[in-house]
Amino acid sequence: MRYTNRPILEFKWWGYMTIENTAASEGLGRKILARTAWPVLLILCICTTAYGFAIDRPVIVFNLTYLALAVALYLLERNMPFEKTWLENDGQTFANIAHTLTSKGLVQGLVTFSGVIGITAYITPMQGEGYGIWPRDWPLAIQVIMTLVAAEFGLYWAHRISHEWKPLWKFHAIHHSVTRLWIVNTGRFHFIDSLLSIVLGISIPLALGAPLEAITWLSAITAYIGMLTHCNVDMRFGLLSMVFNTPGLHRWHHSKKIVEGNRNYGENLMVWDMIFGTWINPDRRPPARIGITEEMPTSFPAQLVWPFKEIKELDQEGWTTLINEENTKPKV
Repeated sequence: MRYTNRPILEFKWWGYMTIENTAASEGLGRKILARTAWPVLLILCICTTAYGFAIDRPVIVFNLTYLALAVALYLLERNMPFEKTWLENDGQTFANIAHTLTSKGLVQGLVTFSGVIGITAYITPMQGEGYGIWPRDWPLAIQVIMTLVAAEFGLYWAHRISHEWKPLWKFHAIHHSVTRLWIVNTGRFHFIDSLLSIVLGISIPLALGAPLEAITWLSAITAYIGMLTHCNVDMRFGLLSMVFNTPGLHRWHHSKKIVEGNRNYGENLMVWDMIFGTWINPDRRPPARIGITEEMPTSFPAQLVWPFKEIKELDQEGWTTLINEENTKPKV
């Protein structure tokens, strides 16, 4: 048989094209998708949420949008994963979902029973005209951006303290104990950890007088960016990582190395990481082996109890010493 270097032809319904050209076009399409998927998905989510507000159905539209985002990211994870090893089952899917439902249930419970437990008595005056210094007559879009920045300050410090103070780290370690990142462990937080973030996050914009509509937008955008941040999709972010908490930045945050993991604390925006010097984005691939150095139970009930047991065993030094690169070096 005689072989040649001529391209092999592949028949398509629109005519003939070479396999080489097909691969090139698919490669180009993947590159374009990698650079546009993150911003396009976020913009689409924001647009559909705005439509939900416009038709006075924000909750229903939000839930449908969140579900659609999950499906889109799941399909992308299967077809263009960032880490192929993260596609393997880690046996934590049930625990991930259970933690998510527990944390979300806590939030819903606070909202539903806020009047019973007295929260409404504090929030209602903050929504009155003339309260605080918030510019309520400004366009809503600007108010939402202001709410994101203000809330981010509380979220940043809630997150940072949860990494650097041992008692709170024990709760936050539930989230970092995963050995792979994908959309299902987006909401894997101990309910105590979630409560701290919620309180510190929304208290600042509320105290300043931000309207509840802006707070609702904050919750929606945080949910969208949270799932986008944890997805295992091969994407490129460029300058976006200077502003937003992208998957590229968050993968460094999940590193086992303290010098890398105790960085990039931003929930949605990176403004406070920039100001306080905790933003990193090394020019190399983030580690595929992620997780924690402690032994974490595998079952959901045991994980709920684990932080309380660990805190009980802390000595006086453990309650007063901050975690950093120096005092977390392995003991020989």
